Amino acid sequence: MSTRLQFANWVPFPLQQVFAFFSNPQNLPRIMPPATQTRIDRLHLVPPPLPEHSPTCPQAAGIGTVIETSFRLFTFLPLRAQWIARITEFEWNHYFADIQQKGPFKRWNHRHEFVAETRNGISGTLVRDVIEYEIGFGVLGAIANALFVERQMRLTFAERQKALSALLAQP
Repeated sequence: MSTRLQFANWVPFPLQQVFAFFSNPQNLPRIMPPATQTRIDRLHLVPPPLPEHSPTCPQAAGIGTVIETSFRLFTFLPLRAQWIARITEFEWNHYFADIQQKGPFKRWNHRHEFVAETRNGISGTLVRDVIEYEIGFGVLGAIANALFVERQMRLTFAERQKALSALLAQP
């Protein structure tokens, strides 16, 4: 059974800065909850073609980039899970998407969207994540999703939303 989640967060930072932050895979461990101890184990970076008005983002992950990470599924156990993701779509300052090549899900598609938006007279960026995933394992997977997985994903994105403005404010 497929699950679709969507998260949105507005931050008071310019679109180009927010997109550059998210499209740099080195920032991935920074936006994950510290308890997961997420790290990048290997990175095959394929830079995207630079647009006419080239943004300053030399570490952007374009189509074909493969990011191998590992993280702790359970903070009380020293075991690490591996996740390999590949960037499948990329459009400067609009969106990029990744799929899971190897990891805990049967299927995982994650689209990161960015829209310039002014709120209360302040220019900023709306960051939207659209995730479609399948756990597999039939009824057992559905139970695991209902009891643990979906709740953990909501907590992960809530933590990221709390930390994002502080991360973007850092040089």
